[in-house]
Amino acid sequence: MREIDIIAAAEDAGVRIDKYISEQEELSRSRVQSLLQEGLILVNEKPAKANYKVKAQDHITACFDDEMELEARPEAMELDVRYEDEDVIVINKPKNIVVHPAAGNQTGTLVNGLLYHCKDLSGINGTLRPGIVHRIDKDTTGLLIVAKNDLAHASLSKQLQSKTVNRLYYALVHGVIQHDFGTIDAPIGRDVKDRQKMAVTSTNSKDARTHFQVIERFENYTLVECRLETGRTHQIRVHMQYIGHPVVGDEKYSYRKTMQTNGQLLHAHQLTFQHPRTGEMITVEAELPKQFADILEELRQESR
Repeated sequence: MREIDIIAAAEDAGVRIDKYISEQEELSRSRVQSLLQEGLILVNEKPAKANYKVKAQDHITACFDDEMELEARPEAMELDVRYEDEDVIVINKPKNIVVHPAAGNQTGTLVNGLLYHCKDLSGINGTLRPGIVHRIDKDTTGLLIVAKNDLAHASLSKQLQSKTVNRLYYALVHGVIQHDFGTIDAPIGRDVKDRQKMAVTSTNSKDARTHFQVIERFENYTLVECRLETGRTHQIRVHMQYIGHPVVGDEKYSYRKTMQTNGQLLHAHQLTFQHPRTGEMITVEAELPKQFADILEELRQESR
């Protein structure tokens, strides 16, 4: 079952409820309209009409089966497998690959390739996200763990919730960070001015914490290693922008475009988790993609 429980902000007043929920919850407009017709979306404990316009402080709730209109189909795809056994598989995801199908991306996703490679995956997350216990963005590269069965899925999800999965990322950011390490503790939610973006906000947000340490400084950039304590959408990208050091190449959150990168220079390079069946601690690593490594070498040459 999927649940919706949100309080509308003053900035959202006047927005049609189907549009508002679609943007808040990443559901298609047609799916939201269907839920409205079935009377499953409540505003202040009463079923909402399809043409209802949101008011400030409206309490919007729903509980429904998370059935999707689409179905992920197996597709032959070259996968960079870094670890695999009967319960889990860890993939080194390349740039420009979406993790799971959605409207506009029904084929060519990592899930399509995983279904072909594994034949069977955990069914807990439904037909579009089989085995997926966490995600990384389309243009972010690096390690992603996938559950092959429900036992593994339940265990990995619990580890993520209890913050015992260690996820380390390398990020090249704008500017020179003076302190060697730090923690960004700032809640993240939908940007009230642009619903396609996330932002540090107190409105309908969730706690978010990113720990970072400086790995290398250049003339106008800093290479940092980030450790996620929570896993909010676009968390590292939003948090680094928040402290004034956006990720290089991030077209959504970076205000500077100084080099051609084809997306943000953000790479999930290490993943440590407890094996769901054996209890053994497993650490998987993935080296930097060639483009990322080449840019760092160019910066080193320029700094000499």
